[in-house]
Amino acid sequence: MAVAFFDLDRTLLAANSASLWVRRELALGHISRWEALRASLLLARYHLGFVAMQDVLLRATALLHGSDAKALEARSADFYAEAVRGQYRPGALLALEAHRAAGDRLVLLTSSSGYLSDLVARELRLDGVLCNRFEVDAAGLHTGRPLGAVCFGEGKRLYAEATAKEAGVPLSACAFYTDSYSDLPVLEVVGRPVVVNPDHRLRREARRRGWPVVDWGVPSGGATPSVPPSPPLVPSTGP
Repeated sequence: MAVAFFDLDRTLLAANSASLWVRRELALGHISRWEALRASLLLARYHLGFVAMQDVLLRATALLHGSDAKALEARSADFYAEAVRGQYRPGALLALEAHRAAGDRLVLLTSSSGYLSDLVARELRLDGVLCNRFEVDAAGLHTGRPLGAVCFGEGKRLYAEATAKEAGVPLSACAFYTDSYSDLPVLEVVGRPVVVNPDHRLRREARRRGWPVVDWGVPSGGATPSVPPSPPLVPSTGP
């Protein structure tokens, strides 16, 4: 048995779930135009190299301070059903089934929240979820602090190493699928790095290193691709 790690945004999904979330939250009146603009500006600063994504994620987590965890969990379930579930790339579903047939452990490795990631894992019948989770106090409110290390960049590598060690396999026997240059720390340590519909920097790096580059396509007509039968979607009971 080996471990196959999969990134979520623009890898398993054809879209970026964070952008979809901000747009939906604005449309539903859960955030103001100023809050949506602030989120967009923060992401723009990251893409321009003025701020590290770890800082972006920590700031976003801090903004959750005092908010109700169950309410966010419920909104995430609605968001998944309405905006995310139809975004799976056809090639991603085929790759998942190929690894499942080979007896590999399927693990989501993403910077997305646990509220969304757990729903993805339930839908796709994955074996594990490595993501960003939030601390919740005894009253069920977010403290504004993350649970554990931030799952991004080097943080993703640490999570992948711990998971492979727990499974009793070396990372050299594992695969990782991603679209993003920021995932280079994981791509460099697995035995089977696969670049999926990559950004420009990762495409150049893949060519330089001889890593395979694949196109997993996009959902046709926005319809939900068929996936293997799974239990009914039920939001997770914790962060």
